[in-house]
Amino acid sequence: MKLTRLFLVALSVSLFVSCSNDDAPNEDHSNDPKGVYDNGIFILNEGNFTDGGSVSFISDDLNTFTKDVYNTVNGSDFVGKYLQNIFFDGDKAYIIAGGSNVINVVNRYTFKLEAKIETGLITPRYGVVKDGKAYVTNANTYWSKTNPAGNTDDFIAVINLATNKVESTIALNTTANHIEIYNSKLYVTEPFNNDKLLVVNPTTNKLETSVAIGRGADTMEIKDGILYTIRSASGERSEIVKVKLSDNSISKITFPESLDGVRNLDIYNNKIYYTLETAVYSIDYTATSASTTPIFQYSSTSEYGKMYGFAVKDDKIFIADGGDFASSSKAYIYNLSGSLLKELTVGLGPNGFYFND
Repeated sequence: MKLTRLFLVALSVSLFVSCSNDDAPNEDHSNDPKGVYDNGIFILNEGNFTDGGSVSFISDDLNTFTKDVYNTVNGSDFVGKYLQNIFFDGDKAYIIAGGSNVINVVNRYTFKLEAKIETGLITPRYGVVKDGKAYVTNANTYWSKTNPAGNTDDFIAVINLATNKVESTIALNTTANHIEIYNSKLYVTEPFNNDKLLVVNPTTNKLETSVAIGRGADTMEIKDGILYTIRSASGERSEIVKVKLSDNSISKITFPESLDGVRNLDIYNNKIYYTLETAVYSIDYTATSASTTPIFQYSSTSEYGKMYGFAVKDDKIFIADGGDFASSSKAYIYNLSGSLLKELTVGLGPNGFYFND
């Protein structure tokens, strides 16, 4: 009887200690996953005119893959046509569907749909966030012989993220596509009809100035106060244009003719990465000349979708091949030396990688 009572006392003490340790107030849980889709990469699949886009997911350790996250979580809800961009704010992810004039607001860790922004957008493209507001470029109408204003009517939609409503617009009087934010200024490029870097003041909601950088500039990245963009225009040598944002002064790296058409600039660990067709190149970000020797090339049968998406992060190179935009496409993950780590079958026309960490 005494032994039984002693055993029960010991057991209760053990359970108390165990429970106390589980709930210890000083234990750090900051690195615990916040949801199924924490600590991984979203792959945005553009889709085509008849089929909506989709979002795939691969975990950071490359062991867990979901081909269609959005429909897995949200059932039959239609995410939209021509998915263009994902941007983040706090625990939310915003999925821009340019072909449906909608932005889907989901929890970035569970991907559960929370809201849709469906008014005030006309062919939305890319977005950034500052002080509770999203700034989203809109292509509006496109140029044609009967609509010459299509080259001057693009705008930035200013969205209040507390209400998910477009509260104002910023007229640009030109075309717009990619957008970045740095030191409380917005920077906008567009490769097809605009030869300038646009500088927008979000405090006044006005175009502040423009910097002539040449035709064909699109993807860009800002490092150490310098905006790097790569431009490729028909009939011209391709260039990396560097804009010092403190005074908008310009320097350039001009590529040789053999690298006409380079694209997909990304900066990682003080190296600039760029691509041409199926080849990946890199140079030091302070370099003054281009490398013509690729790190590696990948195999692609796509006529139009080579390197449709590209990113470098966490000592990995991510490549999305657009395929034929009618059937499932491929995404590839390489190490920095060009060894293939993972091949994935994703949705239609993958065009970007978004890192959820």
